[in-house]
Amino acid sequence: MKNKQLAESIIEYVGGQDNIISLVHCATRLRFALKDDNKANADILKKQKGVITVVQSGGQFQVVIGNNVADVFNAIMDITSLNNTPASQEAGPKKGIVSRLIDLVSSIFIPVLVVLVAGGILKGIVSLLQVCDIVQENTPTFTFLTAIADAPFYYLPIILGFSAVKKFGGNPYVGMAIGGALVYPDITEMLGKAIELQTEFFNIPIKLIPYKSSVFPVILAAWFYSLLERNFNKIMHDSFKKFISPLLGIIITVPLTFALIGPVVAFLCNTVASGIIYVYELNSVIASMILAALWQVMVIFGIHWGLVPFALNNLSVYQNDFMLPILFPAVFAQVGAVLAVRLRAKDPEFKALASSSVLSGIFGVTEPAIYGVNLPLKRPFVIGCLAATVGGGIVGYYHSVIYSFSFINIFSFLQLIPPTGIDEKFYAVVVGCILSFILALIATYLFGMPKTKQTDQDETSSTNNLNLSDTVNTQPVTVYSPLTGTIIPLNQVNDPTFASELMGKGIAIIPTEGKAYAPDDGEVVSLFRTKHAIGFQTDSGVEILIHIGIDTVKLDGQHFQAHVQAGNKVKKGDLLVSFDIEAIKQAGFEVSTPIIITNSDDYQKIQTIHQSETIEKGDVLLTLSANKE
Repeated sequence: MKNKQLAESIIEYVGGQDNIISLVHCATRLRFALKDDNKANADILKKQKGVITVVQSGGQFQVVIGNNVADVFNAIMDITSLNNTPASQEAGPKKGIVSRLIDLVSSIFIPVLVVLVAGGILKGIVSLLQVCDIVQENTPTFTFLTAIADAPFYYLPIILGFSAVKKFGGNPYVGMAIGGALVYPDITEMLGKAIELQTEFFNIPIKLIPYKSSVFPVILAAWFYSLLERNFNKIMHDSFKKFISPLLGIIITVPLTFALIGPVVAFLCNTVASGIIYVYELNSVIASMILAALWQVMVIFGIHWGLVPFALNNLSVYQNDFMLPILFPAVFAQVGAVLAVRLRAKDPEFKALASSSVLSGIFGVTEPAIYGVNLPLKRPFVIGCLAATVGGGIVGYYHSVIYSFSFINIFSFLQLIPPTGIDEKFYAVVVGCILSFILALIATYLFGMPKTKQTDQDETSSTNNLNLSDTVNTQPVTVYSPLTGTIIPLNQVNDPTFASELMGKGIAIIPTEGKAYAPDDGEVVSLFRTKHAIGFQTDSGVEILIHIGIDTVKLDGQHFQAHVQAGNKVKKGDLLVSFDIEAIKQAGFEVSTPIIITNSDDYQKIQTIHQSETIEKGDVLLTLSANKE
């Protein structure tokens, strides 16, 4: 139920289901492709309990949830008719090329990473078992374990073929067949252990190269196939296009991939990989320090996915990768910083948030630490990034590498163990992580807390007292009624999100007149596309949400008429929205209207002073007492 309520709120505040082009999720965040980002309300969404923050980057509207993101994703899919139709087939604003590339990479790789990480961790465990002489090579046990661990990587073209064709809008099962052809046993056997083989197909010359564990050839092949399938579907009759389009598409795509797409893409990828390695080897220490310092910044903006295919390509071509080890200190430095905040904090709720963030960070999920603790306090985040440069420099100096793909977490250290046994490159990453962790911990503990709001304040200070803002309300504020009707307590509203005050404190009114007026002089901050909810900020700084009816977002704007637009400056009593009360009721919806103070934490006390049950628009509704000094 909790996930369902959060899912409903997220759908509403991203502009409704009709505004969603597609939705995927990664380890911690929901990644929406929206038709119009302006219809989403990031400010209100950030205040939902269960939402860590909202990030708009890479052409995506990203809602950071944390460890239970998969449950919220499933809840959204259960209550909507979303089928993740690819953005290329839906109307939406044009995105820049960088945004489109990041969206493409993340959409293809996010569903795949779960099995890759599992396989990578198991490969690390197998290496450890070999080092400890628990499992010996060339034994049945070793063979079975290796088969389980290597399968996701060996057959990566099949897995990516499914994911890529699904993203590009074709039949994903044909994508699996294309990937399967690239690693078909007879073709692999034909190549043997050679780097390449010159052969032919119907007298067409083909330079056969290894495709096991490859990344880019199958992605480009998937795009080409999807293009063919769409065009074949346009010209073929419905009675047979379902079978003939895939048949013609795969007959054309697979030979073309062997003859042209594969060799050309492999050459370009190897050239790029060689270029990256060349830059790295010019000064591996400085390069590693820069990457370690910037990694968490890249995570914030969601552009870190751009490194994933290159890391996988390195693993495919060289059987190891030097980029992923550099990220170890970046992760554990942020864990050290958030641990220091946890040790200094006095507020029990903030301690609990920091404690859970430490645990999540150890297992590779740093978003709760970044968005919930370090970034809002600013200094811990910066200290964590700077401390990471020390560990990154050590990793770069020893040219440490990893032998399978992984999210960076406590188990990933196993994947640094080479088949020949633990060496200095492994110890370099361990030492680098420990130093970055300790430096971030000590520096944050001593210098990382804002001077204006030290955590040794009274135990009753709230989490918000840790903000760097010095703005404090000094005078009581009056909020006037935007409606005429009957007052009811907020806890009687038939909606748990409002009734439990998750969005803020306030009151509710059952309107007798279908008009909502400006409660004071101020600005219309947001007006939802469905016109049932208005975000309003008074000139005195009160942030108010007027939510007309319960679940009325489902009416999709029917029976509502807006008289203002987002951004309009209005005077007290100006008409904002009119609505048909009877029509809304006949459609099966309640008209109880919560009036929420969404920045309730800025005020010490919010109380209703209107004595009678009925109220007229413009009457005094609430008083907001000044914050504690």
